[in-house]
Amino acid sequence: MRILYLLFAVVFLLFQAAPGSADPLFADTAECRSNGNFCRAGACPPTFAASGSCHGGLLKCCSK
Repeated sequence: MRILYLLFAVVFLLFQAAPGSADPLFADTAECRSNGNFCRAGACPPTFAASGSCHGGLLKCCSK
C-alpha cells in the first residue's frame, strides 16, 4: 500500500503547473484578450466581428 502513496506523490509532481506557464506566448493574443475579446479558430459567431488576429495570425480575434 505504501507504493500507492509514492505513486500519488510522483503523479502530483509531474502534473503540477510550472510558474508562468499561463502567460500568453503571443503579443497579439494578449492584446486581444486584454480588450475583452476572445480568439477563435473558425469564423466568429454571428453577433461578433473579426477585429484582428491571435496566436501569431493563426486565429481570429472576435469582438462585439
